[in-house]
Amino acid sequence: MVFDFLKGEFIDVISWLDDTRDTMVWRFDRRGQAIKYGAKLTVREGQAAVFIHEGQLADVFSPGLYMLETNNMPVLTTLQHWDHGFQSPFKSEVYFVNTTRFNDQKWGTKNPIMARDPEFGPVRLRAFGTYSMRVSDPGKFITEIVGTDGEFTADEISFQIRNIIVQEASQVLAKSGIPVLDMAGNLSDLGKIIANAIAPKVAEYGLSIPEFYIENISLPEEVEKALDKRTSMGVVGDLNRYMQYNAAESLSQPGGAMGSAMGAGMGMGMGASMAQNMGPWGTQPGAAAAPPPPPPPPAGRQWHLAVDGATSGPFGEGDLVKAAAEGRLTRATMVWSPGQDGWKMAAETELARLLDQVPPPPPPKP
Repeated sequence: MVFDFLKGEFIDVISWLDDTRDTMVWRFDRRGQAIKYGAKLTVREGQAAVFIHEGQLADVFSPGLYMLETNNMPVLTTLQHWDHGFQSPFKSEVYFVNTTRFNDQKWGTKNPIMARDPEFGPVRLRAFGTYSMRVSDPGKFITEIVGTDGEFTADEISFQIRNIIVQEASQVLAKSGIPVLDMAGNLSDLGKIIANAIAPKVAEYGLSIPEFYIENISLPEEVEKALDKRTSMGVVGDLNRYMQYNAAESLSQPGGAMGSAMGAGMGMGMGASMAQNMGPWGTQPGAAAAPPPPPPPPAGRQWHLAVDGATSGPFGEGDLVKAAAEGRLTRATMVWSPGQDGWKMAAETELARLLDQVPPPPPPKP
């Protein structure tokens, strides 16, 4: 009975089943109980077991099933000076370390990164992305980061990793020399450079960064708005040609001045054609066919003016004489008439003759 009681005080099975998504280290805690010599240790895939004996790092076990004996605990055997006949229980702290990847970790710059762009000059950049981390050296991770924490989660180290990433990302982006407009096409290469730069520092914690991504590099909002305006101007192209196109489009639409004239002309043409096609059947029997009416007098040429980005017209020659006398039509005024190739200054058209007839302003009073 006493033997069975003492046997129950010893730990003979050591394992860990993790049902969380963020636990990196878990301590197998059985306070006051010693580990039985020959106890079974189960280390599953994606785990490592670290033994700490009297505050010192002892043995580290990779995935597998172990019988805890002197032949597979070399460090602990040396620390305790055990001989091969040792079979007594012993006390050690056992920490299980999750060695799988912790994915979708976020990073980003809290403050803008100052950089010198070859096209825009000094600019402020912001960057953010994701990364994954894993424990590559369980013993070092326990001694450098975890210490005696009985349960250590990814959130407890992610803040420090973000600081390392932001520091290296700031230096890489500031020294890259890549224009801001070209950075989107170089995110993959920039990400590799940053990952290589942070690898030695996180390795000091017993960690590695298997994946690192830059999702976006952006400019301040006010700079992006100015860039959008610049892009819009580039799409519009030559402002004069753009205005000419808009003016021509508005004039050719139904209801516009030219649209109305064209509609009227087409109606008259169709009416005349129908009258000719009717021939003698359209007249009264026995009545002589009426002679065709004389053609209308040719209409004067119509002109359109473009002043301060706005168009007006059409104007006849009489209207233009008045506009010239009032100073609204000068030699530099942009004008256009049907059949003319684009807008031209009035001095380059036949309106130059009209402007030559406009008397100069009266002399000042004596």
